[in-house]
Amino acid sequence: MEVVTHFVNDTVEFYKWSLTIADKRVEKWPMMSSPLPTLAISCLYLLFLWAGPRYMQDRQPFTLRRTLIVYNFSMVVLNFYIAKELLIATSAAGYSYLCQPVNYSNDVNEVRIASALWWYYLSKGVEFLDTAFFILRKKFNQVSFLHVYHHCTMFILWWIGIKWVPGGQACFGATINSGIHVVMYGYYGLAALGPHMQKYLWWKKYLTIIQMIQFHVTIGHAGHSLYTGCPFPCWMQWALIGYAVTFIILFANFYYHAYRGKPSFLLKGGKPVANGTSTATNGHSKVEEVEDNGKRQRKGRPKRE
Repeated sequence: MEVVTHFVNDTVEFYKWSLTIADKRVEKWPMMSSPLPTLAISCLYLLFLWAGPRYMQDRQPFTLRRTLIVYNFSMVVLNFYIAKELLIATSAAGYSYLCQPVNYSNDVNEVRIASALWWYYLSKGVEFLDTAFFILRKKFNQVSFLHVYHHCTMFILWWIGIKWVPGGQACFGATINSGIHVVMYGYYGLAALGPHMQKYLWWKKYLTIIQMIQFHVTIGHAGHSLYTGCPFPCWMQWALIGYAVTFIILFANFYYHAYRGKPSFLLKGGKPVANGTSTATNGHSKVEEVEDNGKRQRKGRPKRE
């Protein structure tokens, strides 16, 4: 018990010390004065992961078609805004894409960059809705470890990023990721329009490839900064490298099982592979087929919104 007490006290003291080097510009911004709101939302997310499937177990799935259309295209707009703001502000501030330390001044471009990164952090909290929609639609197989790991950790880690390094090298990964999310949510928005869009959505697997390339680029970028002694916090660079490695492993495993590990005729059927299954991730159908004890059964219409 004494060891635990010392550990807690040391952790509290370390956190108090870390606040002395945090960015003073963001401390009054929404959600930034304390980690508790971010941690509380993340805990509620994990609680919903446990309670949601149990609640939906004996209920008909919701279709949520209109909700998904609005949500996905809204996320396209939000991510486009973030990428646009970061590109314009970093260009105006004369950023180097190879090595750029954080500028904690109140320069108009630096504040604009910090603001765009704050919106990027907030978008990671909004993305918890991805999981909620899967569960309400009873797409439980879509809620994989990769899915949960990605959503839960990104929200927490980017709170740390905004609190201590809202600028400089942090812009590089956020800009690339926002651009990829524009394409990704565009895909899901089109899928939500209905089955008639499926013939245009053959490019799902290339999104996964682009995402894996993104993680390799992130490692290379951070490694270059460490090698050249770029004056950006080393702890952040090492954290990015370690984090990117976990995603490379998880995405590579997903890609193999989703595309390489399946017969070609399954991949070339009428429906594209989406998040590891042959169903349209954000689309809907009036009749679903499910397997129960080896027999094909037809389920009735799912519940509307």
